[in-house]
Parts: sequence; C-alpha cells; structure tokens
Amino acid sequence: MIKITTDSTCDLPRSLLEQHDITVIPLGIVKAGRLYQDGVDIRIEDIAAHVDAGGDITTTNAVNIADYEDVFRRMTERYDAVIHINIGMQFSSCHQNAKLAAEEVPEVYVVDSSNLTVGHGMLVLAAAEAAAAGKSVSEILDLVEDMIPRVETSFVLDRLDYMKKGGRCSAVTALGANLLKLHPCVEVIGGKMSVTKKYRGSMEKVVGDYVRERLTGRTDIDTRRIFLVDTCRTPGLREAAKASLEADGCFQEIIESKAGCTIFCHCGPDTLGIIFLRK
Repeated sequence: MIKITTDSTCDLPRSLLEQHDITVIPLGIVKAGRLYQDGVDIRIEDIAAHVDAGGDITTTNAVNIADYEDVFRRMTERYDAVIHINIGMQFSSCHQNAKLAAEEVPEVYVVDSSNLTVGHGMLVLAAAEAAAAGKSVSEILDLVEDMIPRVETSFVLDRLDYMKKGGRCSAVTALGANLLKLHPCVEVIGGKMSVTKKYRGSMEKVVGDYVRERLTGRTDIDTRRIFLVDTCRTPGLREAAKASLEADGCFQEIIESKAGCTIFCHCGPDTLGIIFLRK
C-alpha cells in the first residue's frame, strides 16, 4: 500500500482528506508571539479577528525536518511507501525540509508541487485516487509530474493590507489599489505568483468578471473537475462565483473548498480563486 501525505497548504475539503486517508502535516502560524498549528488550534476567523482589532499580521512557519521525519517514520511502519507532496518551493522551505527528512527514511518520495492552495491540493487528490486504484509509486510520480505544468491556479484579492503587512507589496501600491478600487488577479506561473490583471469595481462585480474571463472561449481546459477556493466572509461572493461556473456548464464536477490559515495570512478575507487542469 502507498500512503499520500501533504501539508496544510493543500486546502482540500476535510471530507476528501478523510475519504482518501490523506495525512496532513500542519504548518505553524505565529499570532501575537504564540505558535499555533494551521487548522488544529487556529482558524482563519481567529486571524481575521486579530487583524481587525489592530493586531499585527500573523506569520507562517514551515514544517521542520524533525516533524517531517517523525510522520514519515510512522507512516512507513504501516505502508510500503510514502509519497509526500509539498507546497511549491518558491513559496516555502517546506519542500527542502521534507527532502532532508526523507533522506533518513527509506521509501519516502517528496514532490514539489510548484503550486499553492488547491493547485497543490489537486495533485494530492489525484495521487490519492491513483494510490487507491492500485497504481505503483513510479506510476503515481509520473502522473503527478505530468500534471504539475498543467495546473492553472489564479485568484482575485479584495484587499492588499494583508500582503502589505506581510511584506509582499508596498504601502503605496496597497493605498493606490484601495483608492481606485482595484482588485489584482494573481496567477501561479512557473512556480511563482504574478499579477496578470487588475479588475476595477465592487468585489461582487469582479468575481463574476474574473470567472467568465478565465473560462470563456477556452478549448484547452480539462473539463472533468474544477476547484473553487475562497476566504470569503461577504455574503454572496462565493455563491456568485459558483453560479458563474454552473452557468458555464462545461465542468463535470465543481469542488468547493476554504483556504486555510497559511494562505489566509497572505491574502486576507474575500479572496477567491478557481483552479483546474489544462489538457
């Protein structure tokens, strides 16, 4: 048997994690000088309340080598092999730490997803489905490596103060975007985040425009599955995006998910993204 493990950055719904017996290793979240574990003893609502009250932005800690090694050893006692899929190495040192840990434990294979949130999670789910179908380690690794360059991950942001506080954009950029009601669309390209468009107007309008523009006229999309992931707390935003996806009508399956604390620390509330495969 082959075990699939990942980090809390994959943002897959709990129901899918449990269904496919995927083990999740939580990243650390530092809030007001105290260390928490993503999704274990802290939720995105805790972070939002802290920041809304004037607190400093929370920061994230990669999983350390010792914690990875502990999980890998426990898993290899029960399984023939472990395949661990990380958030992209350009976003975190998790991948490097997992690789070092795997050097100490036989039959552990570590994969850099070159992605984040459900762009990372999509690979985890595909690997778990392949493992359940009886595929070998080499077959699963080949499947994931083939998928990595075909995952299309993008999202739109309502506000930039979280990115500004986290040092990922300047105060001037954030102020200008807020004054002009600009909402950047960020896309993962080559394992890095790039702003590919800026929408103007209310977030309600932006969400509909964003979803339609990502899908309209495309002939290169694998229509079997699309993920809708968000941190929305404004009523109606996620529902508007889902309605646009359903109106498009080309996807066989729409999977909804909520981003975890690690992603929320950098993007803040009312962020929404769609993730799918290209052919």
